Parts: sequence; C-alpha cells; structure tokens
Amino acid sequence: MKLRKVTAVSATVFALALTATACGSDDKDGGDSGSGSDKTITVGIKFDQPGLGQKTPQGYAGFDVDVATYVAKKLGYSEDQIEWKEAKSADRETMLQRGDVDFIAATYSITPERQEKVDFAGPYLLAHQDVLVRADDDKIKSPKDLNNAKLCSVTGSTSAQNVKDKLAPKAQLQPYPTYSACLPGLQNGAVDALTTDDSILAGYAAQSQFKGKFKLGGFKLTNENYGIGVKKGSDLKDKINKALEAMVADKAWQKAVDKNLGPANYKNEPAPKIGEIKS
Repeated sequence: MKLRKVTAVSATVFALALTATACGSDDKDGGDSGSGSDKTITVGIKFDQPGLGQKTPQGYAGFDVDVATYVAKKLGYSEDQIEWKEAKSADRETMLQRGDVDFIAATYSITPERQEKVDFAGPYLLAHQDVLVRADDDKIKSPKDLNNAKLCSVTGSTSAQNVKDKLAPKAQLQPYPTYSACLPGLQNGAVDALTTDDSILAGYAAQSQFKGKFKLGGFKLTNENYGIGVKKGSDLKDKINKALEAMVADKAWQKAVDKNLGPANYKNEPAPKIGEIKS
C-alpha cells in the first residue's frame, strides 16, 4: 500500500514537470518574451571595413551593421539576439548555402553570377567605383588624370587594374596588402590615389585620424548594387525587402548613411528601389 502511494506521488510530480517543460518551450519558441527569449538570428558582415562593417572593442559598427540591425528588428529580433559572423568576400555564397548565416549584409554587390547561387533582397545602396585623393590635390579631376599617377593596387582587387586597362593606361600601380595600408601612403605622397567602391573609400576616410585629409573624386566609374544575400529560395527575401522599404520611409536609412559615411563628404545616391538593378 505504501509503495502505491509513493508511485502515485511520483506520477503527479512527473506530470507537473512535463507541464512546466511544455510552458517553457512555448515561451522560447514564441519569441515574444523580450530579452529573456533564446531566439537568435545569425548575420554575416565584414569585420574590417570602417564605416560599413567593422568589429571594434566596443562592438560592431558601420552602415551595413545599422541596416542589418534594423532589418533584424523588423524580423522580430532585438539587437542582443543578433549573432554576428565575419563574411569574407570569397566565403559569402558558401556561408549562405551551408546555412551558416541567415542573411549577409557585407558590401555584397548583386551580379548575375552570384544570383545563380543565392538570392538577394534589395538593393539597399547604389555605390560606384571611385578614387580617393588627398584633400589638397587639384591635379586629379578626371580618370584620364590618373595617367602617370601612382595608383594603389590592393592584392586580390581588380579595381586598380580596371582603371589602368580601360581609363588610364599609363597609371603606375603600386602594390599594397590592404586598403588600410594604402591610406598612410596616400597621406604621405607615396601614392597619388586609391580606388575601390566609393562607399568603402568614404568609410576609410571617415576614420577620426583621417578626417579632412582626403576627398572622393566623384568619378562614378561603375555601378555597384549592394544587396542582402539570403539562401536560394528563402522566404526571408520578401520580409527583408519590406524592412528595407520601411527603413527608407522612416528616414532611418539616410540617418545611417550620414552617420557612417558623411564625415568623408560622401554624396550618396538616393535609396534605390527594391529590385531595381543599375548596370
């Protein structure tokens, strides 16, 4: 008889435990429990592009980071529910295909080749290949003025070679390991110009130690349509597009541009329309 009583009590305790567990699962999956929720979203960004995507001692900063944070919020995730992952240029498609990240916002230009492998929301920024020169330089006013100029060439980038091949065949390419390494060379006259996307150039030039020392040429050599990459067939694409439209509508988009790229006097294009790819 005593054994039966103990068994009955145990069964009651077990049933209560199951009920408590079920309630806990509902809170976690619902995602409405605020900061107590375990729900997270994984986002790929650049870690080494000032003004766009940069990992700093204080956290993550830049225009792409602000865009991604806004989008994540519209998707139902607070800032502390975002897990940031470094998305190097060569790894982006693979990261999406493997499911390492939910989406990528990392100066990710939309191209036909990439669209065969992943889907893109956006575009959310229209950038252009441009040049960065010293603020007091009045000699380089057009691409042809780069002839005989020392042009920083970064390992792995085709931007400088494109200028030499198509616009200024007498440009003298000077090899540097990174864009960051080019800036001191540009400042002290070891090189005359640096070329890549104008948004990236503006981000570097906006750093506190370089404010007022450089200017953009404004040449608009190419169109670079930055999109947010998602896995092929993901239903996130439409949701992200709606979030981007909301960001533009409530002026948060322009505020993010001004905050991150404005110090370099970056003259941004108007926010592009969703699905409008300029070639």
